[in-house]
Amino acid sequence: MPYQVTVNQAADKAVAIITGAGGGIGRATAIELASRGYRLAICGRTLGTLVATADIVGGDALVCVTDVTNSAEVDRLVASTLSRFGRIDLLVNNAGIAPVLDLESTTDAQWHAVMDTNLSAVFYLCRAVWPVFRKQNSGVIVNVSSLAARDPFAGFAAYGSAKAGLNLLGLSLARQGAGVGVRVCTVAPGAVETELFRSLMTVEQFPTENTLSPGEVARVIGQCASGDLRFTSGEVIWMHK
Repeated sequence: MPYQVTVNQAADKAVAIITGAGGGIGRATAIELASRGYRLAICGRTLGTLVATADIVGGDALVCVTDVTNSAEVDRLVASTLSRFGRIDLLVNNAGIAPVLDLESTTDAQWHAVMDTNLSAVFYLCRAVWPVFRKQNSGVIVNVSSLAARDPFAGFAAYGSAKAGLNLLGLSLARQGAGVGVRVCTVAPGAVETELFRSLMTVEQFPTENTLSPGEVARVIGQCASGDLRFTSGEVIWMHK
């Protein structure tokens, strides 16, 4: 790997990497984890939204503009986090895209974009942090999946398939991680009140009272990391109203 792992577990506060941290669930997760004492590396594609998240959480947040579908950029993210903080304790895989695509008109490029962002990127990130976790003999991965993995809207063939694959990836990694102190949890919310969801569904089509808030999902992510749900490695935690 293109970086050296040097950790001081006794002296330093825990460190979390959060992808898709510029808004929605990712920003809410940054706020939740900061309240739990984590130092943060927040990443996404847009500098302005990441800076806004960093301003909200304050402290020693590291902002990393990263295309998580590019494994070289993922490796740089992990190396930058280690260079800044000396350790990584938690990876939250939240980045995702969810286009509604009619099957017959879905292009190869659209299919691969959904798979790359929602599934392959998670593989790249988990692979990149794994040697860090193995050296520390500890680490947590929380993957943000979706209720679409088992009950997709029409037009979510690609998205639902990617999230179903993510669920299985999480289970497989949890079993592998058990021997090296690594836990892997998967949180699968239904509709969440975010800009992404509202780009797909109007309030008339899906009322606000039927959606989860980003903060509700973030609290479950926090519980997986260091709360009552820390014993659920390998499980998919389904959330919906």
